[in-house]
Formats: sequence, structure tokens, C-alpha cells
Amino acid sequence: MNRRRDFIKKTALGALIPTTGLPLYKTGQGKIRQTDYSELDRILEEPVLDLSALKEPVILESVELLRFEDNFLCRVRTKDGAEGLSVGNNFQMVHLYPIFTNRIQPFFIGKDVRNWEQLLEEVYVYQSNYKLQNLAFWVPLATLEFAVLDLLGKLSQKSIGNLLGDVYHSEVAVYQANNYRGKSALESVERIRQNVEETQARALKFKVGGRMSKNADYPPGRTEELIPLVRKTFGDDMVIYADSNGSYTPDEAIRIGRLMEAYRYDFYEEPVPFDWYEETLQVAEALNVPIAGGEQEASMHTFRWLIQHDALQIVQPDIYYFGGMVRSMKVAKMAAAKGKECTPHISGGGLGYLYMMHFVSAVPNAGPYHEFKGFNNELPLECPTSPLTSEGGVVKVPTGPGSGVIIDPDFINKHKEVV
Repeated sequence: MNRRRDFIKKTALGALIPTTGLPLYKTGQGKIRQTDYSELDRILEEPVLDLSALKEPVILESVELLRFEDNFLCRVRTKDGAEGLSVGNNFQMVHLYPIFTNRIQPFFIGKDVRNWEQLLEEVYVYQSNYKLQNLAFWVPLATLEFAVLDLLGKLSQKSIGNLLGDVYHSEVAVYQANNYRGKSALESVERIRQNVEETQARALKFKVGGRMSKNADYPPGRTEELIPLVRKTFGDDMVIYADSNGSYTPDEAIRIGRLMEAYRYDFYEEPVPFDWYEETLQVAEALNVPIAGGEQEASMHTFRWLIQHDALQIVQPDIYYFGGMVRSMKVAKMAAAKGKECTPHISGGGLGYLYMMHFVSAVPNAGPYHEFKGFNNELPLECPTSPLTSEGGVVKVPTGPGSGVIIDPDFINKHKEVV
């Protein structure tokens, strides 16, 4: 069932009283808004993890980054021999592993990870790590967090989703993500059709524009032909999303967005470059198709602005790029307070799809469909509580302790510690 933007755009405020102490914001359309962040700020102060079952300290005796070829694992161990394991975002870690070993690993050895949320604040300042903010810092830190959550889940006999809060979704419906830029509209739609058949997904997302291309299409004319063609090919019942990866200036983004509206698209992702915040708001105010974004965002403060000012209707933190599930859950909760959905972006490779499912399971305002780029069949693992396959476009979330999967010990032993 197609979702439509269900919020009413706010009208300009009347006369504002300067003595309120609240910041004022003037939009691109000349509206004046009085900004009250108190509700979102309360959410940011609330703890995310439920670690009440852990009465004794959980001290990390070792933090290891392990590598076999271009696959990275993180293994944490306590003095009592408990262990947590994660799989990194290998596309990024192959470049970023020195930040893990030099700027993150030393800080956490000897720490009680029941205090994880406070430690996130402290490591951000440690050795001026805040100067590295963005993927360079947050991807290695997320790799560690997933291993710590695996450890804490095993110790408390809870799934990662249960550590993050109540589990609202035992299954996750997926949308099939595709990227066939460079192909003609006809070739693109045929490849999309084949992908959808493989997963039986009831929703899909494809790329428009040329990716941060200043309005250039790739190839020329592809987008305007493809938008109606995808709807015609898949029919009215298919949920369809489109992602421009910041391809457009505001005027062109609005023009393309109106074409999506004509063909009843369900969200429009990153219509302008990701850090064009006022321009994102300008596009959102001009269109009725919901605007999605946040994949590239590294700042909690900026998500706060985007949510408060209605620049996004759907927030998409990437749980690797944004530094883990704890930070991403704060974004989801801010979005929920303003009646918005959270549909996290998923990085390809590793066990990104598994971590996404655990995260989504605990998000009450999760969107109806979530990004899927394929299962990683190269990792030898077992999952006693889920087949980890897409049946009718739906994947069952594992319920075992921690991540709920067991990686083949022989495969782990092939990895050598990165020092």
C-alpha cells in the first residue's frame, strides 16, 4: 500500500516575543519559525540500552581487529573469558583500520562497557577524535560497537534488538535496492525486474540522476524515461522509492520530484547534495512526495535540525556511517517524536543486513520496507533462530543472544590481528 506524506506544512508564525529565548529560523520561503528543541533534547538525554540485567562490571581485557584478505572482524573479550564478535564494513575498513588501532582500540581496553553510552561521548574527545568526524571515525567505532553489543547480549541472554529496547518487529520486509546508472532506462528496468523476482520484494528503490552531478543524467534522458517506466512495469501495488544521491540543484530536484508525484512514488532520497540543509528544506516544502535522507550525515546536531524543521519526513541514518546502533536509535526516537519514520540506510558487504534487522526490530516508527542489497553468502555462519533468507520479501530477525549468529571458528582462525 502506497504511503503518502501525512503531515500538514506549518504556516508562518505570528509575531514572536523576543524574550522567549528561543532561536528564530527563517525558511527559504520567508516563513519565520520559533525553534523549540526541548522535546528533542530530552530524547537525546535518555539512555538507549537496557543493561539492567548486568549487575557486575563488564571490563574489556582485549579489543582486537582481525583481518583475512579484505575481511575484518572485531573481537572483544572480558577478564572472565566472555567474547563478542562483529564483522566490519569491509569496503571502508580496508582504508580506515589505522584509525581503529590507533585512536579507538587503546581507549576501550580496561573500560566497563556497561557504560557504553558515556564511553561514546568520551572517545569522541579522546586524542581529539572529533576532528575525524564522519566515516573515518564512525565506521571503525560502529565495528567495535557491534562486537560490544554481541558481548552484552550474550551476557544478558538478550538479542541486540532487546538491548536497544522492546522488540516491535520480529520480521523485516525488505525493499530491493538497485544501482544501474550508466544503463539505459530499458536495460535498467529489466535488471530491476530480475532482482525483484529473486527476493520477491514488494518494494524497490532505484537510482536517478548522475550522483552529485550538478543536474547531469547518466546517460542523458534516463531519469525522465525511467520514472514512468518503473511504475508501468511493476504496477500500482508496488511501493517505489527513488534515490538521486544529491544529483540536483533545488529547482531541478523539484521538477524531478513532481514527476515522481505524478507516478505516485513513496519517497525521494537525497534530492540535493546531502549537506545542503536549507536546500533540502526548500525541496521538502515544495513537494508532497516524502523526502528521505541522512545516509551521509555524521552529526547528531544536524539530524536534530533536519527533524525539527521538517526538512526530512523519513530519516535514514546508516548504522555504520553514523557510528552504531545507539546513536542511530537516538535519531529514530527524535523522528518518532515528530511523527516521522526511520528507514536506516544499509552499507553493502559484511553483516550489514543482519545488524540492520536487529536495529529495525527495536524501532517502533520503522518504515514498512527496509533496504536490502543481498545476503553475504561468503561468510560461513549458522543462525539457529532464522534461515536468513527472504521469503515473500520478508526476513525473520534472529532471536538468539547477541547477534544470534555463529561464525565458523575455522574461518575466524584464518584472520590475523592488525597491529
